[in-house]
Amino acid sequence: WISDNPEYPRTDVYGSIEELERDFGVTVDNLHRPMIDELVRPNPDDPTGKSMMRRVPEVLDVWFDSGSMPFAQQHYPFENKEHFERNFPADFIVEYVAQTRGWFYTLMVLSTAIFDRAPFRNAVCHGVVLDENKQKLSKRLMNYPDPVGVFDTYGADALRWYMLSSPLLVGGDLAVAKDGRGIAQALRQAIIPIWSAYYFFTLYANADQYKARLRFDQENLLDRYILAKTRELIEKVEGSLDAYDIPAAYSHVPGYIDALNNWYIRRSRARFWGEDLDDDKRDALDTLYTVLTHLMRTLAPMMPFVAERIYKGLTGELSVHLADWPEAAKLPHDPDLVRRMDLIRDVCASVMSLRETKRLRARLPLKTLTVAHVDIEDLRPYAQLIADEVNVKDLVLEADPLSVGEHSLVVKPQIGKRLGQKMKEVMIASKTGKWTLRPDGIVELAGVELSPDDYTMRVMAPEGSDTGLFDASRGVVVMDTRVYPELEREGHARDIVRLIQQTRKEGGLQVTDRIRLNLVLPEALVQAVEEHRARIAQDTLALELTIGGVLEGAIRATHEVGGAEVSIEVVRIEG
Repeated sequence: WISDNPEYPRTDVYGSIEELERDFGVTVDNLHRPMIDELVRPNPDDPTGKSMMRRVPEVLDVWFDSGSMPFAQQHYPFENKEHFERNFPADFIVEYVAQTRGWFYTLMVLSTAIFDRAPFRNAVCHGVVLDENKQKLSKRLMNYPDPVGVFDTYGADALRWYMLSSPLLVGGDLAVAKDGRGIAQALRQAIIPIWSAYYFFTLYANADQYKARLRFDQENLLDRYILAKTRELIEKVEGSLDAYDIPAAYSHVPGYIDALNNWYIRRSRARFWGEDLDDDKRDALDTLYTVLTHLMRTLAPMMPFVAERIYKGLTGELSVHLADWPEAAKLPHDPDLVRRMDLIRDVCASVMSLRETKRLRARLPLKTLTVAHVDIEDLRPYAQLIADEVNVKDLVLEADPLSVGEHSLVVKPQIGKRLGQKMKEVMIASKTGKWTLRPDGIVELAGVELSPDDYTMRVMAPEGSDTGLFDASRGVVVMDTRVYPELEREGHARDIVRLIQQTRKEGGLQVTDRIRLNLVLPEALVQAVEEHRARIAQDTLALELTIGGVLEGAIRATHEVGGAEVSIEVVRIEG
């Protein structure tokens, strides 16, 4: 407050409401304009009593208020001194990139001036959410998906996953399509597969009325792999979250989900389907229960609603958010097994990609597959696992990838200083294939010898060939893509099994229901069914299998197999 008469200069600065009330003689309950400007008093230095003390019109930069937040909200140092000093500085702050010159800046200036230290240990600085035309989201333009519609259609966790797994959380911008297709992709990528794994577990655990338990002593290879893989996930997510790298934490999850759903569960299905609740089936159910409960506790900060629903459904506990962070050390530590199994998965993925390119469906058995890799001995104990997964009859393992396919040599640039002018000749020789590889790993080219540390060898798969690559192009698979009549019949039998299972499901049958089965099919497919009758009956729980008959009161469905029409009739056997 300053005097309005320069002949009697005076300035009063007030530090509390108590001081204002003392000098102005009124109760002060609002410090905002225009109410605060109503506080006017005579200038005590003016003997005439005519000049008045009035508040200056300027307002201090409001960022000053925000920058004062850590201590001002605690009324420090007048109150809460110990509490403030115990909790200062903050572990982290988060705001968008423009705040580097607003809130972040004033926080730092004031904290440095008063405490001679930074007010936060970490800063999470996110970018700007834009529309698909790179314009800022605006209520005027309505250029964003309706939030309520997003929650109703995809759920809050899908939106959370979409945004927090993106570059937005490391300062990049995120363009959101108005139709929300990116959010739908997040739903398909992570949330639906996790829910599918949970549904699979409950389906078979409930069918056997089995109460699974936490266990870490399983001996089955696949059980030990997925338990060790879960430990690896927990450690990676924990490391990323501890480093405040949110997108990195999310990035570890899709690969793990693929290992869980498309490898562990699929390769273990026969164990879950077994008629008897034997030790092997208990191991499988306990393993999946252990994995899912640990997974939900790990993902609770990242997909809180789905994790809550699944965790409570699995454990009956009050909330996943009241549970402790999972202790990775309780799970098996076997990085060697994880490395070998991931290499096997890489081999299988390469073969299935090659199948897709050649339009050879997964249920069609193939004659021969050759796999070549320098670490082939790591794969040899699991040869049958690979053959079963990719559906081939004969698997040939080779230790020398150079014996298969074409190869390129990539010279590492850091050796340029050592080679000097010779580097140019070396590069030309490497690109034109004028090099030789000695048994000791030394490459000779342009009169120079390169050690394995000086180059990278890459395998090339000619376009249209029956060759695929894996392990970052260090390994080679070569597939016999010819279709043999006996294998085609087996493939048709597998197709029929899948369609029977589909008919069972659509007809409302339980996974444990036994059935009578009748197939009406053309002569071309009869031999396929007869050759594989026992397998079809076993996989579909058919106690009776007839061809060409009629079943009264049956569930019926018609499908196409190999270009021919197949009619399926299913009747549930009571009792």
